[in-house]
Amino acid sequence: MPAIERRAARVLLVDRDSRVLLLHGADPAEPHRPYWFTVGGGIAEGESLADGAVRELYEETGLRIPRADLGEPVWREVTEFPFDGRRYRQDQEFFLVRVGSWTVDTHGFDEVEQGFIHGHRWWTIEELERTDEQFYPAELPGLLRRLLDGAPC
Repeated sequence: MPAIERRAARVLLVDRDSRVLLLHGADPAEPHRPYWFTVGGGIAEGESLADGAVRELYEETGLRIPRADLGEPVWREVTEFPFDGRRYRQDQEFFLVRVGSWTVDTHGFDEVEQGFIHGHRWWTIEELERTDEQFYPAELPGLLRRLLDGAPC
């Protein structure tokens, strides 16, 4: 079966302690294989990448920011993955958003998110480098180091 093509906007939400917020969940078809992942998701029909990022950030964390404060994407990747019995090929771009601190509010989760996202956590780069837990993208620690050091990605 061919992969379902989709575009996505992802947000690297980083606090004043240089920790990144990751969501925790599992594919409904493989609940025994949990993983951590960045805020974000698919772009709706006719929605811009930036508008999708702002919407996803609000829905998944409760943080509302003006589109003008989002800036340009800092990284892009194309990834393939299974989810709920389907295969996806996702072209996704990442935005960096800095906050002093934030208390996550997940009241904006849709029905699918409520079913597969089970928690969240703020991670340091060092914790990501040491963990045996699965997280996506796998390049996240190096990407964050470059971004937080001001280097281009």
